Amino acid sequence: MNLPTSKRSLIQMDAALAGPLFMLAAAILFTLLNLIVKTLNPVFTVWHIGFYRFLGGLIMILIIFGRHHNPFKGNNTRLLILRGCTGSVAFIGMITAVKLLPMSTALVIFYSYPAFSAVFAYLIYGEKMSKLQLVCIFFVITGVAVFFDFQMGGSFFGQIMAVLASLFAGLTVTLIRSLREKNGPVIIYLYFCIMGTLITAPQFILTPVFPGNPLEWVMVLGIIFTSLTAQLLMNQGFFYCRGWEGGVFMSSEIIFTATVGIVFLGEPATVRFWLGGLLIFFSVVALNRLNAEPKAAQENVP
Repeated sequence: MNLPTSKRSLIQMDAALAGPLFMLAAAILFTLLNLIVKTLNPVFTVWHIGFYRFLGGLIMILIIFGRHHNPFKGNNTRLLILRGCTGSVAFIGMITAVKLLPMSTALVIFYSYPAFSAVFAYLIYGEKMSKLQLVCIFFVITGVAVFFDFQMGGSFFGQIMAVLASLFAGLTVTLIRSLREKNGPVIIYLYFCIMGTLITAPQFILTPVFPGNPLEWVMVLGIIFTSLTAQLLMNQGFFYCRGWEGGVFMSSEIIFTATVGIVFLGEPATVRFWLGGLLIFFSVVALNRLNAEPKAAQENVP
């Protein structure tokens, strides 16, 4: 059945708009998640925030997707568990960085993870890196180095945690490539929540903290719903745009978070921030594009 040209154009236009809209919506929700974490009562530690996020996400996934089939049934359970652990470490490191650093600085450093992903793709899958990719990775590392003041204190520890989160996020993204072949995004996210719950539960049980007023309940529930909804929107967005495009759109979280941090939280916007941030942002955008070219070439081979 051949559709009229006008209808075909409308469908193509809708698909072209859907990808960016899903990705930008996810980036905005992740920015809101960062803002909630930054402004939440300090009595809620990283372990409390992580526990509520992971357990809440697990419960929501089971309610939404677990009514008609076994949601725990996946392919390569060991790799699902490993990915859950690496993703959980990345999240815990990221939350630690957000609490210790200006929110904008933590996010910019965290979004250097495509450089680590390229390195892990080389180490795990043997993917060769071009000279341009190596140049981009060098500038990403240079941008991260610009942020470091190398003073032994809370900010230095926060910078280390941001880099650690970025490293584990890069490893997580690389592992997902193998899992996507026979697993859907829901089962991958489910195991992420399971492992995160198991990792954070001991510390939560030792020193439990519960919301003490309606505002704290709203913020805790906001952490659960923003993270889950953002993740599902991001996964859906990848159905409408190529991987490198999705990575570029998701990088807009840097811009949203930096704007919120600087305008609404009064975070400093120093020369060091702009220099390091621009180096990382443009290098990551280029690296996302370069990483996609070999895969596109392979897909076009008869």
